[in-house]
Amino acid sequence: MLDVNWTLFVTASIVLILVPGQDMILVMSRSIAQGAAAGMATATGVCSGLIAHTIVAALGLGALIRASEWLYLGLQLAGAAYLACLGVQLLRAPQGPLEIAGAARVRPSRLFLDGALSNICNPKIAVFYLAFLPQFVAPGAAHATLSLFVLGLAFAVLALLVKAPIGLCAAALSGWLRAHPQALVWLFRASGVVLLGLALQLGLQQPF
Repeated sequence: MLDVNWTLFVTASIVLILVPGQDMILVMSRSIAQGAAAGMATATGVCSGLIAHTIVAALGLGALIRASEWLYLGLQLAGAAYLACLGVQLLRAPQGPLEIAGAARVRPSRLFLDGALSNICNPKIAVFYLAFLPQFVAPGAAHATLSLFVLGLAFAVLALLVKAPIGLCAAALSGWLRAHPQALVWLFRASGVVLLGLALQLGLQQPF
C-alpha cells in the first residue's frame, strides 16, 4: 500500500495541467498548423518527457523522505512556497490575448520528439517535480521512492488525458479564447486562487 494523498494530488495536478503554459501552447500550435493528429503526437511526446523527470525525482527524493522528518518538513514548506509563487504569478498575469505561434509541417515522429525534448530539456519541469511530488508522500514512508515514481507517472497520464483532447479541438478552443480574451484572464485568476489555497493546505497539513 502506497502512502499517498491521492485526493489532494489529483486535484492539484489537474489545476496545474489546465493552466495554459509552454506545453499547452506547443500542443495547440501544432494542432492548428497540421491538424488533430499532429496535436496528439505532440501531446504524447510532451507527456512522455515527464517520465524522465519522474525517474530523477523519485531516485533523488525517495531516500530523503525516508531519512528524516525534518528534511520532509523542509521539502513540504519549499513545495508549498513554490505553489504559492505560481499562484501569485497567475493572479498577476497580463490581460492579453492568447498568442499561438505557427508551426512548419513536420513528421509525427518529429512532433513526438519535439514534445518530449521540450520537457526533458526544461529545467523548470525538474524544479517543479522536485518541489511538487514530495508533498503527497507521507514522511518516513516505507516505499517513498516507489510512491514518488507512481505519482510522477500518474501526473504524466493525467497530463495526457487533459492535453490530448485539447490537441484534438485546439483550433476551436484557440478561436474561442481569441474572441473572449477575458475568459483566459479569469482562468488564470481562478487557477491562481486555487493554487494559493493548495499551497496553504500543503504547508499546514500534518503528516498522514
